[in-house]
This record gives sequence, C-alpha cells and structure tokens, in this order.
Amino acid sequence: MATNGSVATLASARDAGADDAGGHPDPDLFGQAGDESGEHRTVLGRIAAIMDAFDCGEQVLSLNELSHSAKLPKSTVHRLVEQLRALGWLERDHSNGYRVGMRLFELGGLALQRNQLRDTAMPHLYALAAKTGLAVQLGVLDRGEVVYLERVVVGGYRLPTRLGGRMPAYCTGLGKAMLAFDDAAAEAVMAVDLPRRTEHTITEPETLRANLDQVRASGVAFDLKESYDTLGCVAAPIRNSGRAIAAVSVTGPVKWVEWEAHAQAVKRTAVEIWNARFGTKPAARVS
Repeated sequence: MATNGSVATLASARDAGADDAGGHPDPDLFGQAGDESGEHRTVLGRIAAIMDAFDCGEQVLSLNELSHSAKLPKSTVHRLVEQLRALGWLERDHSNGYRVGMRLFELGGLALQRNQLRDTAMPHLYALAAKTGLAVQLGVLDRGEVVYLERVVVGGYRLPTRLGGRMPAYCTGLGKAMLAFDDAAAEAVMAVDLPRRTEHTITEPETLRANLDQVRASGVAFDLKESYDTLGCVAAPIRNSGRAIAAVSVTGPVKWVEWEAHAQAVKRTAVEIWNARFGTKPAARVS
C-alpha cells in the first residue's frame, strides 16, 4: 500500500533521472513498458527486479550483487535502492550492503493478518448469510474508507460494492461500526467534507458524532439508505476492548432488513469471528 510519501519519493526518482537541459527521463532509469530486458524495463519492473534479488536466500546484498541479479547498471541500482531505503523498504547493513527493511515486514505482516482474518471469518459469513437471507460483507478501515475483504452474496439481488473495493466510512454501516471505536480516524473523517450520496446521508459532523455515540453504546451500526437509495445495512465491529480490527454486516433491500433481529445476528457473528480468531471473548455485549 503506497503512502503519499511513497508516491512522492518514487516521483523524485523520475525527477532525478531527468537530464538538465530538457527534462527528459534518463534512459538508464526509465525504459519502454512491456520490454523486460534490463535496459528497457519500466521503473516498477526495475524495482521488482531489485527486490526479487533477495529471494536467493542472502539476507544482505552488495550494490554489485544487486546490479548483477537485477541485470541493471550499477548507477541505476544505486539511485533506486537509495529511494527504497528512504521509504524503509530497504536498510543499510553495517557492511554497507542492503537488506529488506522493516517497512516491508510491517506490510507483509498486515497482509498475513488480513488473510488469516478472512479465512477465519468465512464459515461464519456463510452461516450469517444463510440465517438472514441477506448479503454479508467483511471489511476493514483504511484512511477513512472501508475496504471490502470478503462478500457472500445471496438473495438474487446485486450489490454495488465489490471485493477489494472501497467506500467512504461515514455513510456505511461497516465504516461507522469501526469509526465508533477509533477516535483518531473518526475525527479525521469529520475534519473534511462529508459529500451527500443520497438524501439520507449524514453530512454534518455533529450529527455523525452523535450517531457514532449511539453505535458505541449499542455495539451495532445502521445504514438506512445513506450510501445507496434502496439498500439498508446492519453492521457490528469485530473487537475486544480497543479499536475494531474489522466489521461484519448484512446488506439488502431496505424492505428485507429486520433491523432488531438482524442486529442481534450480526453482533453474534462478530463475537464468533473474534473467538475463532483469538480464542477470547470480545467486550461487545450480545443479548
């Protein structure tokens, strides 16, 4: 997941590769897309070739070794590895070689955790879908948006969301279920405009703050046609005593949603997913 700093740093690599006279890209750094030879590989292809060099089993590689493995000029490798080092993707060793940086370990651990969460949740998602007859979704919070990790679609209707897609957190049940237990994320969301998606969308920060207070008290969030005119959603956070690691929801045409019964079913499923993943009971109350 690239941050703004990542984008800026990679952009500076292009700037660094421009000649002084006309600002044209350095042919040693940027080649034609689709040609995988060392001299004509895209910048991302070259970065991938450098990172792939660490697959050989060696934890620390010198600049010469990286150049040889990636089949790239040493000057090009030096520019790119220094950019990667600035991002934390590579680190300098005491021997002046390079090794994989902590940032990649962090990102890899995050991906592993989310895959484990998805795998753990799947049987519970299917059971919830069978019980309610509604679509079931699993999502995580990322920079004020919901990212959909998994969906189980039933009931003969189409959902406008997609696996791996994103939606604003402030107008979705999943998003509000997680924002209610993440003060920093909630404040960041309320510090900017809340665009209206339907006539029911909450667009005032104070109204959203009051809504999140209700979610915190009840342990369940509702989307009453706030993101799409015809759909309703009931969601519950998957959490213990701190922030939610994810949320689970049922979604369907508003006339199909049994708000109280489905709220209890969703909350129970959130408990079951937490227990299956961590073996301890979350703080949320389920009646």
